[in-house]
Amino acid sequence: MRHLFILNPIAGGGRQIARARAEIERVMGNQTEPWELYETQRPEDAIRKVREAADKHGSPLRVYACGGDGTLNECINAAVGQPHVAVTHFPAGTGNDFIKSFSHGKEHFFQLERLLDAQEMAMDVIDVGGGRYGINICSVGFDARIGGDVHRYSAWPLVGGKGAYVVSLVANTIKGIAQELEVEAGGRIHRRKYTLICLCNGRSYGGVFTPVPEAKPHDGQMEALLVNKVSRFTVAQLVRKYAKGRFRELPRVITHIQESPVTIRADREFVVNVDGEILRRREVTFTLLPGAVKFFVPKGTGLGA
Repeated sequence: MRHLFILNPIAGGGRQIARARAEIERVMGNQTEPWELYETQRPEDAIRKVREAADKHGSPLRVYACGGDGTLNECINAAVGQPHVAVTHFPAGTGNDFIKSFSHGKEHFFQLERLLDAQEMAMDVIDVGGGRYGINICSVGFDARIGGDVHRYSAWPLVGGKGAYVVSLVANTIKGIAQELEVEAGGRIHRRKYTLICLCNGRSYGGVFTPVPEAKPHDGQMEALLVNKVSRFTVAQLVRKYAKGRFRELPRVITHIQESPVTIRADREFVVNVDGEILRRREVTFTLLPGAVKFFVPKGTGLGA
C-alpha cells in the first residue's frame, strides 16, 4: 500500500496547514509503507499529481486530501475510474463540508492515526461533463453566482474572507435574484425563472447550508431542489429554511425531485458550482454515477442507514 498526501498550502487561509504537515511527518515517520507528501502549486495540480502517482506503479494507492473541499474535489476527480485508488479527507480547510455527511464519527477524519486504520467504501459521484465530477453538492443560480464572484471582491482593499462574501451577496442581489433556465429531468422540460437549483449527493455546503439532510453519498440517489423565483424581500426567509433543510415547508416555491440525469440550459452563460469549484456553462447535465470512486473512512465512522 502506498500513501500520497496532497497538501494545499492556501486551504483555509493556510491556518491549519502547518498542523497537518507536522501531523503527517510525525505519524508517517514511524510507518514502513512508502509515502509521499506533495504540496500543490496551482489549481488542478492535485489532479495531475494523483493521476501520475496512480499510473506509476499500478499498486494500491491511498490519497489523503489535506485541505478543504476544493482539494478533496480535485483528488476525487483524479480517482474516478481508478479501481486501485482510494481517497479520503484529512481536513485543513474552512468548511470541510463533505465529511458532514457522516452521521457519527466525523471528528475521526482529523486524526491521522484513525485514517491509517480505515475501511474502504464505494461512493457515488456527480458527473457534470467535460471530465469533471463532484462528490458533494452542485448548484446553479443565486448561490453559485455569489461563490463565483467572491474572488473578484476579495482583491479589493480592506475586503477579504467574509467581507468578500457579503459584498458578493449584495452585488448579486442587486443584479437580480432569479435567472430564466430550462430544466429537463425525468422526461419533462420546465422553463421558468429559478432562484437556484441544487443537486445533492452529500448533505452540506457553503459552511452553513444543509438543503437535503437525508442525502447520502452512497445510496445511488441524487436529490435535487428546484427553487422558483422569489422577490428580494422574501429571499432571506427562503434562505433560512433552505439552509436548515426545511424545503417541505415551501411546496409552492421549492420542488424536490430524485432524478438523474438533470440537464440545465440557458440562453446565456451561467455559473455552476461543483463542490465549491466554479465552472461557466450554457448547458450542463448532472448525472449520478453510483459507486464510482473508492473512499476510505476511519473505523467507527458512519453515514447512517
